[in-house]
Amino acid sequence: MSRLIASPLAFILCAAVRSVSAAPPADIVTVGTGAGMPNANVDIPVYIRDTSGTPLGIDQPPGSRIQSYSIKVDYAPAASVQSVTFARAGITAALTPSFESTPSTSGSVSLLDTFSETTNLIPFTSNAALPGDQIGVLHFVIANGAAPGTITLSVDPVLTQLTDASGSVATKETTTNANLLLIDGSITVNPATPVRLQSFEVK
Repeated sequence: MSRLIASPLAFILCAAVRSVSAAPPADIVTVGTGAGMPNANVDIPVYIRDTSGTPLGIDQPPGSRIQSYSIKVDYAPAASVQSVTFARAGITAALTPSFESTPSTSGSVSLLDTFSETTNLIPFTSNAALPGDQIGVLHFVIANGAAPGTITLSVDPVLTQLTDASGSVATKETTTNANLLLIDGSITVNPATPVRLQSFEVK
């Protein structure tokens, strides 16, 4: 009886293992986490992990490196954020982009950068430990009236993508193509510290 049960189970487990091992490698965009009180500045790092074996990467021949990215982060509730900017940081801080844009709306902010591979190669580390190499930072200022809780930081799966220096459609990495994974972040809003008034005895 036990053999009849174990056999189908073993078949299912083997199929699951084959399915996982067959998954194509993917580069990863990760938004970090942080915490702060109302009126506080909170910096959230943004990373890209260059995974070997993907269409784009430092392990690929010239012309097929990650040299351009579009990363859009949606945050909610928008009312809990006074202001936010998205800037280059980490391995891209010292590089000079051939194109850069940081569009934003209430509830979202993006960073679009393109670098020439010949003069400004992004020095990714292939298969770096998660979360990978830092390429940007989100500078948040938490709103004065922000309630204690969580500000979610979601990476937009439609507008976030990686390409080569030419922006070639043929080598674009997206979630749709299954060669890009996105990891969301968050900000924990802590209660404001009450101001204590010190009393003085008048003599």
